[in-house]
Amino acid sequence: MQVKLNLVVGAVAILLGGNAFAQDLVVKIGHVGPTSGQIAHLGKDNENGARMAIDELNAKGVMIGGKKAKFELLAEDDAGDPKQGTAAAQKLVDSKVNGVVGHLNSGTTIPASKLYSDAGIAQISPSATNPKYTRQGYKTTFRVVADDVHLGGTLGKYAVKELKGKSIAVIDDRTAYGQGVADEFEKGVKAAGGKTVGREFTSDKATDFTAILTSLKAKKPDVVFFGGMDAVAGPMLRQMKQLGIDARFVGGDGICSGELPKLAAGTMGEGQVVCAEAGGVEGEAKKSLEDFKAAFKKKFNADVQIYAPYVYDAVNVMVAAMVKAGSSDPAKYLPALAKTEGYKGVTGTIAFDAKGDIKNGALTLFTYKGGKREQIAVVR
Repeated sequence: MQVKLNLVVGAVAILLGGNAFAQDLVVKIGHVGPTSGQIAHLGKDNENGARMAIDELNAKGVMIGGKKAKFELLAEDDAGDPKQGTAAAQKLVDSKVNGVVGHLNSGTTIPASKLYSDAGIAQISPSATNPKYTRQGYKTTFRVVADDVHLGGTLGKYAVKELKGKSIAVIDDRTAYGQGVADEFEKGVKAAGGKTVGREFTSDKATDFTAILTSLKAKKPDVVFFGGMDAVAGPMLRQMKQLGIDARFVGGDGICSGELPKLAAGTMGEGQVVCAEAGGVEGEAKKSLEDFKAAFKKKFNADVQIYAPYVYDAVNVMVAAMVKAGSSDPAKYLPALAKTEGYKGVTGTIAFDAKGDIKNGALTLFTYKGGKREQIAVVR
């Protein structure tokens, strides 16, 4: 009799325990970035931004629709490769994630966005800047940074007006990001009355640029624009120095990392490089970003590279929409996400337009002095 009683008590305890656990709402957030390959340092930076947001949300005890939410991060590596990117996206779709933050590169973000759209899953990119991403008519795509039209165009005008570039050469890595930002840069140069003297291309895996740089050297450029990532820009700067090309080096957010001086192996001149990062804060908002960077360093023993704060904000904006809608079901919280207005993030105020692009997106212009990144200005 006692044995039966113990079994009944045990069964009730299991049922009650299971019921208590069922009160928690498990919310799965996917993150995709290149955590292997040439730009793994940028992918890890992004993933850590997501991890930081998830850990803080769990510590806060966020309630969604009357249930305590338990957030889980499902992190995937796309190695910056479009095929691996779609495979990672399919894996997250199959895992029935409640939302995705990523991917890092435009070349992986754009093909993956169709899979998320077909599955009705919200996707916020923290760093993909190719305009095409939000111009496909999908209701699931958002981004928290300004696009290449703004970024490339602004840099093009800056090269002519501020750097006084008279003969401007353009190189891109043929990726969706690199080619896109270079095209917009070229348009910006022409709009400002400037002149480009040559357009060359390489790949995002290349290490030898002697042929294209020698071709450009003959045209005596005073500004060289590169559309691509820091892993390629560093060796390119080294080879420009070896070939005696004394030109300003300009690029988008892909080159604008803390790692660039190391990758260039001490060959960068003071103020030689000018780059723009999509995003930027001024005034009071600066403190939030500095506090985030300090907390990030303490947690991961690493400095922020570029995009971690944007990933952090993207996760939090997505969860804020879930809280507002009282549901983690994308079909229910997507309308609330689309109507995001005035969200105060560490990267500034976030609001989305009808396409899912950030409204009034800022850019921050940087240069490098003494091997460190130095802010020039925030422009809108």
